[in-house]
Amino acid sequence: HHDKHHQAYVTNGNNLLKGSEWEGKSLEEIVKGSFGKNAGLFNNAGQHYNHLHFWNWMKPGGGGNKLPGKLAKAVDADLGGYDGFRKAFIEAGTGQFGSGWAWLAVSGGKLSVMKTPNGENPLVHGATPILGVDVWEHSYYIDYRNARPKYLEAFVDSLINWDYVEQLFEKAAG
Repeated sequence: HHDKHHQAYVTNGNNLLKGSEWEGKSLEEIVKGSFGKNAGLFNNAGQHYNHLHFWNWMKPGGGGNKLPGKLAKAVDADLGGYDGFRKAFIEAGTGQFGSGWAWLAVSGGKLSVMKTPNGENPLVHGATPILGVDVWEHSYYIDYRNARPKYLEAFVDSLINWDYVEQLFEKAAG
């Protein structure tokens, strides 16, 4: 996944970036600016952005109801606690028809769970992603076949790097 799919997004995105109006811009600026204007560049830049974080959103022995302080308080207030988050996040990933992502995002200081198709992410919808899970089949099919909900349960229960999510939350929430 990392050395094939992600590397292809980087290579293709860099090739499409050359000579474009977005050359020299930050990855976030490229994702936001190319959305709806340059599908090839957006798809590759979006997936590169998504995957840069995806690898950091996971760690062995992660997941579960082990959220750090400020994040735990926000999840309680905005999503009805960890169980509310878990249910909504798994439902978002399961309910995403075809390829896409499920997200925990911050907008206006509030947390929300959302889903996006293909390489889209919350940035193009005015929110900041602080956690995401890839629900393209290549992410889970070898281990889980067509059991996407089991993949999502394993991700939430055993893999989430809550410390990294907290860092992104603090940055996004100000």
